Amino acid sequence: MDQPNPDQAAWLDTPQQLDDWLADLPPEHPVGMDSEFERVTTFHAIPGLMQLAAAGEVALVEPGAAEGSGVLRKLLEDADRSKHLYAMSEDIELFRDWLGVRVRGALDLQLAAAFAGHGMSVGYARLVESCLGVALGKGETRSDWLARPLSDAQLYYAVADVHYLRPLHEQLMEQVAARGFQEALAEESRTWCERQSVADAPESYYLRLTGAWRLRPGNQAVLRALCTWREHRCRELDRPRGRVIEDRLLIRLAEAVPRSRKALAAIEDMPSGVVRREGDALLAVISEVVEGPEQSLEPIPAPLTRSEKNHYRNVKRILAEQAESLDLPLELIASRRYLEPAVRTGLREGRLPDLLTQGWRGRALAPRREELEACFHE
Repeated sequence: MDQPNPDQAAWLDTPQQLDDWLADLPPEHPVGMDSEFERVTTFHAIPGLMQLAAAGEVALVEPGAAEGSGVLRKLLEDADRSKHLYAMSEDIELFRDWLGVRVRGALDLQLAAAFAGHGMSVGYARLVESCLGVALGKGETRSDWLARPLSDAQLYYAVADVHYLRPLHEQLMEQVAARGFQEALAEESRTWCERQSVADAPESYYLRLTGAWRLRPGNQAVLRALCTWREHRCRELDRPRGRVIEDRLLIRLAEAVPRSRKALAAIEDMPSGVVRREGDALLAVISEVVEGPEQSLEPIPAPLTRSEKNHYRNVKRILAEQAESLDLPLELIASRRYLEPAVRTGLREGRLPDLLTQGWRGRALAPRREELEACFHE
């Protein structure tokens, strides 16, 4: 098998160079993609490099070239143009926030590996070695992709990340086809694309703070307002959430509802810098909720009750047995993140939840349909 050769990769510095490179590609050829970025001290990821591979060629794209390329945006949004990525969630999110596009037509080869029987969330280097017999180093994973010039090791790593996508795709698709999961893979990749292409609303972040479910509705309303304020503030400052104010402190604020700087400073572990920089804004947010009209609020979900846990375990057991019979990871069929709320909704409505009846999951679980339905009609 050909080895990655950074010397043969095209280095594209300008939008015109990128447009021309993409325009020369045969339209029937899929495009392999990857990106390198930094996200340590900022809210939004900072793009460092974009890698493309198609028709036996590799291009290393400077962020400025990608930003100015209308052809690239059109390619990313074209549902009919196949694009191959590996563990694509962060890349899709980057393209969404950085380039302002909703990626369509992307196939996640990590998902393909799961449907092919290699397990869930297997790493790229491990799969390349398993399927292609090539050992890749991991030394550049955390290196500085914003620095220029890139080192020889970085260049090799960047090229290798897309060089093996085509042979991986060919081998994995043969295995997926032999197992009858082609439609399932295409459907799941579309779902992941759609999910990551839409940013969560700032107003919904408080629902992630599941540890705050015990707060009274009024306090949860304060928490929602504080979280929403922080989301906008983080975007304004381009700083991570924890560097503006940590989740745990927002919960304590919502619980205590301080109305003065003195009360704010008295919150356990509240940094003086936060009080100095953001104190007035935090108190204004709290006052607006406390003194304003009552608003409708989606409550933070409580943990499953004992009865719900019993039903959840029964459903999970059936899913695990069916997953084993299909040689698929249980997490692929239904991870806990999605299964728990689905079970709760199904119990409340007295019916099998949509997660377990629609699309490829519905087809995969059809042999156990009656057993699953019985879990929601007891």
